[in-house]
Amino acid sequence: MYAVIKIGGKQYRVEEGQKLLVDRQPHAAGDAFTPDVLMTGGDEVVTDRSKLEGAVSVQVVEHLRGEKIKVFKFKPKRGYKKMRGHRSELTRISVESIGGSSKPKRAPARKAEPEKAEAKPAAEKPKAKPKPKAAAKPRAAAKPKADAAEKPAAKPRRTRAKKEDAADGA
Repeated sequence: MYAVIKIGGKQYRVEEGQKLLVDRQPHAAGDAFTPDVLMTGGDEVVTDRSKLEGAVSVQVVEHLRGEKIKVFKFKPKRGYKKMRGHRSELTRISVESIGGSSKPKRAPARKAEPEKAEAKPAAEKPKAKPKPKAAAKPRAAAKPKADAAEKPAAKPRRTRAKKEDAADGA
């Protein structure tokens, strides 16, 4: 089951047991409160405000400050630079219940029972024989090299004249 709640002008889709960060709330850590509920969903969707009054219960886990955000303003060719920033004041909340029911407890996981040694082994299938590999394709024939007489001689590379050391010229 889920619900859409409104806290601090923002809307959040929450489920039971979920923890989330919201804007700073005026409640002390450990206190429980009921936020505005816009709708609940699951088996049936409820949007009637009179039925949703107090449908979600949340508990304040802690108050903290968010990550530091730097805002740098710059206008080229004018020498205009402004460095500003802030850290948001936040509250971590935990959703305790939705729809007046607390979160259902899970049954402990069952342990796998060891198989009996006397049980019949599964019918063994004969393993398939590996297929023989396909014969390798012949490689393309090498191109005959051009005779030296047909190919024109390569031009020598032009190099720059090296500069003489300044110490020798003085």
